[in-house]
Amino acid sequence: MVVWNTNGTMEPIFILKGFPGLEYAHSWLSILFCCVFLGSFIGNITILSVIWIESSLHQPMYYFLSILALNDLGMSLSTLPTIFSVLWLHTPEIQASTCYAQLFFIHTFTFLESSLLLAMAFDRFVAICRPLHYTTILTNRVIGKIALACLLRSMGVVLPTPLLLSHYHYCHDNVLSHPFCLHQDVLKLSCSDVRINNIYGLCIVIVTLGVDSVLILLSYVLILHAVLSIATGEERLKALNTCVSHICVVLIFFVPVIGVSMAHRFGKHLSPVVHILMANIYLLLPPVLNPIVYSVRTKQIRLGILRTFGLGRRL
Repeated sequence: MVVWNTNGTMEPIFILKGFPGLEYAHSWLSILFCCVFLGSFIGNITILSVIWIESSLHQPMYYFLSILALNDLGMSLSTLPTIFSVLWLHTPEIQASTCYAQLFFIHTFTFLESSLLLAMAFDRFVAICRPLHYTTILTNRVIGKIALACLLRSMGVVLPTPLLLSHYHYCHDNVLSHPFCLHQDVLKLSCSDVRINNIYGLCIVIVTLGVDSVLILLSYVLILHAVLSIATGEERLKALNTCVSHICVVLIFFVPVIGVSMAHRFGKHLSPVVHILMANIYLLLPPVLNPIVYSVRTKQIRLGILRTFGLGRRL
């Protein structure tokens, strides 16, 4: 079935796609995705609870971490409904307005994660390069303003895309490539002139993900320069160890993003399953791994979890 909006009165219906050739295993795959989402919820809610309960964690670094955990929960909640609708309920149809709303939230949380990782890199820069002014620079008010700026920037750059998509005509095959809606995926179904969206989409990726990644790299160059000026090797190791968790989270986020971009541009010969798998990894991997990384690599978080669950006395 091909559905289009010729006069603005008929709303397009898109068809979400699961894993081609694995339709017989969709029910089993839904159990796997259920475990992934459950792990994301438990991990991020645990991080939020520990930071809320432990007064020793009421510091700038952990405030940023709690905002990151909220963002990861938002990303999981944005993708969960349609993934289970496709894999478990076998109802792949989605109204265009619902699709536009979903892609708005997915892309907003993606750009917000990038912004938060930059803010966390700034936090590490101030902590290592300006340790005496750390608490005076990153006050609660400043952290709130940074978080609000990250949110407004992410929402602001994404908002025009669903608005433009809603005015396009769709006269091609209405089957999407994933079990959720993404901007480029919907855009390729339009028979309107989509050059504005293509150019705008490229620009926002450059000014958000591109600029953020460069600034994060620059912050670590400055951090490394400051660390190398520290007298003893033990102090250097201690300073760098506070950055390990953040570096891991940055790699967990940016490596799949780069992989998906490369696959879309140069991997047209790849199986559709590969594209779908990479898109799922890009969206679902960070919310699951981020709390694990910080729980394992950050001693204060690890001890806070043990105390929260009454295990601290056994150590």
